[in-house]
Amino acid sequence: MTSYNHTVMSNPRADKVKAVARLATRAGRKATGHYLVEGPQAVREALKAEATTGSVIVSVYATETFLDNSNEFRDLLHAAQLDAREVTEDVLSAMADTITPQGIIAVARIQEHSLADLLASKPRLIAVLCRVQDPGNAGTILRAADAAGADAVIFTQGSVDIYNPKTVRSTVGSLFHLPVLGQINFTDLVDAASTQGIQLLAADGYAEQDLDLLQDAAVHRRSGVAVEPTGPEPDLSAPSAWFFGNEGQGLSSEEKAAADFSIAAPLYGVAESLNVSTAATLCLYASARAQRTLSS
Repeated sequence: MTSYNHTVMSNPRADKVKAVARLATRAGRKATGHYLVEGPQAVREALKAEATTGSVIVSVYATETFLDNSNEFRDLLHAAQLDAREVTEDVLSAMADTITPQGIIAVARIQEHSLADLLASKPRLIAVLCRVQDPGNAGTILRAADAAGADAVIFTQGSVDIYNPKTVRSTVGSLFHLPVLGQINFTDLVDAASTQGIQLLAADGYAEQDLDLLQDAAVHRRSGVAVEPTGPEPDLSAPSAWFFGNEGQGLSSEEKAAADFSIAAPLYGVAESLNVSTAATLCLYASARAQRTLSS
C-alpha cells in the first residue's frame, strides 16, 4: 500500500472539496455523520485509533510536501491501512476550517456511544459538561479528563457540539482516547448514574465542601488515620461523575440540587473565580489521585 494517492486534487472549487469544507458546519456534519480533523497532532491520534479499532477515519488529505517530509505519517497510514489523497496547498486551505491546516486533514466518522452501555461498564470517573459552550473550554476539559484517566466525557444538552472544528482542535487528539457522549439529557444522566451507584459531584466555587480538605481526608484514609467528619462528605476515591457548569452562569440550581455534594476548589489569592476548564482539571485530578491511591 502506498502512503498517498498521486492523483492530485488541484481545484479548490471542486464538489469534493466543497463537501469536505461543509463538515465545518453543523448541517454538513448532520447530513453525513462525518467531521473534520485538522492538524498533525489530531490526525496522528485519529490514525492510531483507526489502526487499533477501525471505523474511525473516512479519508485523509495531505500535501506532497507534508508526506515527503514525514516518515512517521507514512508509517501511521500504513498501520491504519489507509492512503492519503494528495492535494495542493490551495485545496487543503479550501477544505479546512483553519487558516493554516499544517499540511494534513482527515475526515472522521462521528462515534455513537450509548449512555446505558457506558454506565454498565462500571466507570470510576466521568466528566460531565453542563451547558459548557466555549469550544476551547470544552476541548481543554476533555483533554484534562483524558490526562487524568477518566473513563468518559459527557456533554449535556445545551453544550457546544463536540465535533465543532474548534472543539476538535482544542482536544489535541484526546477525542480519540476515550468515549465522548454528546447532547445527553441531564435528568436521564442523573437517574441512570444514580442507579449505578455513581457519586454525583458538582464543582461550585461557592460550595462549603473544600477540595483540598477532601484530598487530605482521602490520604488519611489510605494511611489508616481516623478522621472524624463534621458531617456528610464525599469520598473522592468512590466512582464519581463531576458536573462542570456554563462559563457565564455556572451550574444551575437544578444541576447543583441533583448532585450528592457540591465542592469548591479553594482560592488562596484574590482571583474571584477559576475558569471552568482550570477548575475541572483540579477536580478530576483530585478524584484520579484518590482513586489511584486506593487501588495501589
